[in-house]
Amino acid sequence: MPKQVDYEERRRRIAEAVCVLAGDHGPEGVGLRDVAARARVSLGAVQRCFRSKEEMLLFAVGHVGERVLERVRAGEADGGDRPGRGGSAAAVLERAVTEVALLRAEHRSEARIWLAFVARAAVSPPLAEALRSSYAALEELFVRLVAEAATEAAHAEGRAAGSAAAHRREARALIALADGLTGHVVLGHLTEEEAGSTLRSQLAALRERLGGSAPSAGVPDCRT
Repeated sequence: MPKQVDYEERRRRIAEAVCVLAGDHGPEGVGLRDVAARARVSLGAVQRCFRSKEEMLLFAVGHVGERVLERVRAGEADGGDRPGRGGSAAAVLERAVTEVALLRAEHRSEARIWLAFVARAAVSPPLAEALRSSYAALEELFVRLVAEAATEAAHAEGRAAGSAAAHRREARALIALADGLTGHVVLGHLTEEEAGSTLRSQLAALRERLGGSAPSAGVPDCRT
């Protein structure tokens, strides 16, 4: 019988190879032959999965974005952090922002890759569209998390939870903060610890605006 090929798994392997090469050399330095060698597949296999380098890069950037979103969702689903199961909505939000900021050393490669793709998107409309799609999905997730944290705080204090527009503004501000810290750490302007301190400070201010108490331990210290 002919060998069955899992094309989706092969595409993911190729995307991982693209990410490694893009992190080292930038998207411009990603060549099909190098990708094939890194993914341990033939050049023909790469060409069968992707019709062009641009298509391959588009898939790779979506792969990175989904990987980050998966970690955010995993944190949300964690029984220790879920509202009503020993944690709080604010803790879930804090953990989500920390994941998106990519401050930890083990996420530094992802941070470099993301910034490289963002830079290329300035001159690549298809890549810019893919990034907008990733940011749109992230924004909707953060709007919901902010709303849940606001509702939790409002319920505790017996007041209104604020408007949907206010929740969206806070969500956008958090995403912008996380993005900015990613760049500053990769460039070496801030250390992981300094960026983590800035993030915790802003999250504490958000908790105050939402009516919460002092900041929780939901944002892990990058030094741990």
